[in-house]
Amino acid sequence: MLPSSIQISGEPLSGAEVRDICRGLRDNAVRLLSLRGCRLCDRDFGRICRALAGATSLAQLNLNLGVVSSPSRIKQLAEALRTNRSIQSLFLHGSPLTDAGLALLNPALALHPALVALDLGDCMLGDEAINLICGLLPPDGAKSGLKELTLSANPGITPKGWSRLAIAVAHSSQVRVLNLDYNPLGDHVAGMLAVAVASSRTLEVLDLEGTGLTNQSAQTLLDMVENYPTALRSLVLAENSISPELQQQICDLLSEGEEEEEVTGGAGDTQEWERGREPAAHQRGSTSWMCPSDPSSQMVLMTSGLGDSLLAETEM
Repeated sequence: MLPSSIQISGEPLSGAEVRDICRGLRDNAVRLLSLRGCRLCDRDFGRICRALAGATSLAQLNLNLGVVSSPSRIKQLAEALRTNRSIQSLFLHGSPLTDAGLALLNPALALHPALVALDLGDCMLGDEAINLICGLLPPDGAKSGLKELTLSANPGITPKGWSRLAIAVAHSSQVRVLNLDYNPLGDHVAGMLAVAVASSRTLEVLDLEGTGLTNQSAQTLLDMVENYPTALRSLVLAENSISPELQQQICDLLSEGEEEEEVTGGAGDTQEWERGREPAAHQRGSTSWMCPSDPSSQMVLMTSGLGDSLLAETEM
């Protein structure tokens, strides 16, 4: 039987649903498990964690919007990740982790052999968390690390923390996508990130939407794109105090670079993880944007022969 996708959004989980999920995980019949915003008791959360620990087909796990809501659940998830060897993409957006919670989770993340995409947006993180996250972006020549990192909407991180992240990104041999949208970065931090982008040989996507940037930042980024060859293909600058003219100039230059790559043989394929992200503007505590469920069918179960394309499935 081909691996399936289980996606449930914003619903209380019944005992029967939890049993079905655990059975699918134990039978290695689930490739994507998304329980974003679902409500379940601690006992059932523990049952799911124990089942996913031994799952060998599970590649994407979405627990966005408060599913991991306490230190005890963080510990249970960490224990499961220490045993699991298959999860490639982990989404915890909108979970009240804090720095202390990430410290509990970090050893399992750092040792996981397959993890390449991590969403820690709106997780109440600060500078101590950044120190841990930098360890997941090893420098050139070291072990493999994250290819996609989302840190949207974590206003507790200071310029000192962002500067440390910029250094790690500059020296990382892996990271391709960096989402920092809806953080109060400002022009100073943007300047440091421009240096990181210019130094990186792998970073293809940088999301700086709603980060308090001005034309000063845009001019620095324009100079970087215009004068230094980089891997960058997409730079998101919406919801900033940047003139449309400067944004268009940057966009045009990036488009020219992409066209040149296609003429010379094309850039290497980048696996698509973007669709598992939560919109950063929709932070914890807001439910108005959540996808309504079909009252006739709370659980979406899909079987596909497309293999890795399942990783790019969106919540229905």
